[in-house]
Amino acid sequence: METFYYVVDSIEGDYANLKRTDIESDDLKLVARALLPAEIVEGSRLKYEFMQYTLE
Repeated sequence: METFYYVVDSIEGDYANLKRTDIESDDLKLVARALLPAEIVEGSRLKYEFMQYTLE
């Protein structure tokens, strides 16, 4: 399994926009907040590994 790193770019209601930080990309990934740790805020750093997001 691969590991990906993100930063929370923005939070909009029940969704968060995540930006990859481990590669050069301007794309944002829209993810339901139910799949993310409850304590995230804009600027939080996340690790995605084994189909799960965790705070870094």
